[in-house]
Amino acid sequence: MTSRELTSSHWGVYEVVRWDGEACGLRPLAEDPDPSPIGVAMWDAYQSPLRIRRPAVRRSWLRGGPGSAPELRGREPFVEVDWDEALDLVASEVGRVRRDHGNSAIFGGSYGWSSAGRFHHAQSQIHRFLNLVGGYVGHTDTYSLGAGKVIMRNVMHQLDELLDIHHDWNVMAQHTRLIVAFGGVPAKNAQVTPGGSPEHRVRSGLARLAGEGCRFVHISPVRHDFDGPEGSVEWLPVRPNTDAAAMIALACEIVRSGRHDAAFLQRYCVGFDHWADYLLGCTDGIVKDAEWAAPITGLDPARLRKLAAELVDTRSLINVAWSLQRAEHGEQPFWAAVALASVVGQIGLPGGGVAMGYGPINRPGSAHPKFGGPTFPQGRNPIGPPIPCARIADMLLHPGGAYDYDGERRTYADIELVYWAGGNPFHHHQDLNRLAVAWRKPATVVVHEQFWNAHARMADIVLPATSTLERDDIGFASREPLMVAMKAVLKPPGEARDDFAIFAALSARLGTVAQFTEGRTPAEWLRAMYERSADSATRAGVELPSFDEFWEAGFARIESACAEPVVMLGDYRRDPDAHPLKTSTGRIELHSATIAGYGYEDCPGHPVWLAPNEWLGGAAAMRFPLHMLSDQPHTKLHSQLDHNALSLANKVSGREPLRIHPNDARSRGISDGDLLRIFNDRGACLAGARLDAGLLPGVVQLATGAWWDPSWDRADALDLHGNPNVLTQDVGSSRMSQGCSAQSCLVEVERFAGDAPAHRAFELPEFTTR
Repeated sequence: MTSRELTSSHWGVYEVVRWDGEACGLRPLAEDPDPSPIGVAMWDAYQSPLRIRRPAVRRSWLRGGPGSAPELRGREPFVEVDWDEALDLVASEVGRVRRDHGNSAIFGGSYGWSSAGRFHHAQSQIHRFLNLVGGYVGHTDTYSLGAGKVIMRNVMHQLDELLDIHHDWNVMAQHTRLIVAFGGVPAKNAQVTPGGSPEHRVRSGLARLAGEGCRFVHISPVRHDFDGPEGSVEWLPVRPNTDAAAMIALACEIVRSGRHDAAFLQRYCVGFDHWADYLLGCTDGIVKDAEWAAPITGLDPARLRKLAAELVDTRSLINVAWSLQRAEHGEQPFWAAVALASVVGQIGLPGGGVAMGYGPINRPGSAHPKFGGPTFPQGRNPIGPPIPCARIADMLLHPGGAYDYDGERRTYADIELVYWAGGNPFHHHQDLNRLAVAWRKPATVVVHEQFWNAHARMADIVLPATSTLERDDIGFASREPLMVAMKAVLKPPGEARDDFAIFAALSARLGTVAQFTEGRTPAEWLRAMYERSADSATRAGVELPSFDEFWEAGFARIESACAEPVVMLGDYRRDPDAHPLKTSTGRIELHSATIAGYGYEDCPGHPVWLAPNEWLGGAAAMRFPLHMLSDQPHTKLHSQLDHNALSLANKVSGREPLRIHPNDARSRGISDGDLLRIFNDRGACLAGARLDAGLLPGVVQLATGAWWDPSWDRADALDLHGNPNVLTQDVGSSRMSQGCSAQSCLVEVERFAGDAPAHRAFELPEFTTR
């Protein structure tokens, strides 16, 4: 096997470039049909002066101990200390909290993508460490799919499993002739896959579909969120947060015309009669047809009626973007899509039915074998239950408070210590000004971080962590064709250490080092993890080389001699009794007696249209008449590497661009490149104007990921850099899932008056002596 020097990131697999034997950069993998440029940019980004080089402690905390001046987090100097002192401080604080408050006072969820490597995966490392010292309060679900995961496991199947069995692109090219995409299929989002992809498939997959005669109907407020070949996509601009109403109307038109698949509904579904009563107005006197949906969605009723017929007349696939469920009542578009596809009756047929994954990440559509990859065991957490991940601020602000989640009544813990490794809550979370207030509640915040971003600045103790390029690891992503030997190619900056080394040193101070390391070095862990994964691969019909051969070659190719086409829920279609779904009935649930029994007014027992508090058709739009969408940027993953050259080149005068329709800009006296103030009652931020006729008028778009840079001296804590999460609302999507509601957000926009303030997002914090 020819050896190659590769590394892996969430943006893909890259080759290491050497000059005179010295590593000097990265280049895309030659066989990747659509490589992401972001991974190339990480080479320089990881050598930035913004790297954290020594352990540091916030001055007030160092002088006064836990709980000292928490209101000064983010705005006072740090004191650099040596590693022994930093580790002693952290170990002492973990011990104090366990002794005086119990392990349920430690929050260690550490939500975030962190490393593509499977051993130096920060979340796995911290969870193993905390489990061995008695456990911690964790989190469940994700910001990306909070509402979607909860509703799908109740009404269809576990979503993570569905993502692995989406129709492969070959199957769709052969069979699918109409894709109706709610929210689009954006290749920019599919740049990423947890663990890294060597084969970006979305653009080539869509091009092949178009070449085979597939038509695309793109239902979204944003034209450029579908990356099909030019001329192949019909755009139907829809009001944000109204997709469920459009799906319900399509289903109603099919049922009223008598073209629904009664046999499919009878054999594979439960509850159709209940839902049909809702569609036809038997329960409330309102028929949910195209005429009903038109004033809600802004869609032409004649086009909706025609589209309903087209869905039935040809092999069709309904694709739903994840962004649709990051909203108030976010469960409804996913559930309504499942119900609409059930009415059409093509679920389980090659290339037909419903999908929740083409576009958001690269994995769906792969035909490569599936098996369990290398993992670092986390152990068992005796503390429970976890909180929904988007409810961090609620937990901190309301200790002991009760909340609902998926039929359970739970209580928030009283958190004394937040310990975070990997991720950035001051990117992911909504209403950052509210989070900043909640962040004052814990006595201590400890973080492992690579850069001096807001996550580090808002901590009490900051421990410098290494990056992907500075440590040995194994890169692996489910259903991808390569496993990568990620060998260190850069020296760590300053005194930065691996998370494993940090937690091993802390474990030694807390008496758990033997259990944490199991007597293994990192190299020995890599071998053990690989060999366990090789056993799993063998059971899946994949033969991996020995670890030594893998490490020497730099990669292992993942191939199976018995690979078969991937047809989503094909086994269920063939025999639903032998292959039941993981719902309470084993069937697709168009009406769920379980959910109905919960009595949630914001998530009843079947798919419905419920108006959010913030949308263009509501009363709130009188004050804030623009609907802001906060999408995934094309120049970074979330806030990771916001300072890389690609991200900086996309900014407008150093700030994140706000896309705005020319009509909306004209009525506000805004020109391309102007400095803007975007605001609502929750906060305000600055951004640069970028006029874009590919938006529905009344909609603006501000991508996530700008490092938060608040003006502490202003009453509105104006963010100077363009972070949309100072504007988004921090409320659960419903009592059912408590997912994030970032996409239900109304704002107003104006030209910024006065001199433009300089942002400080990419400046080092102030350092001082004791």
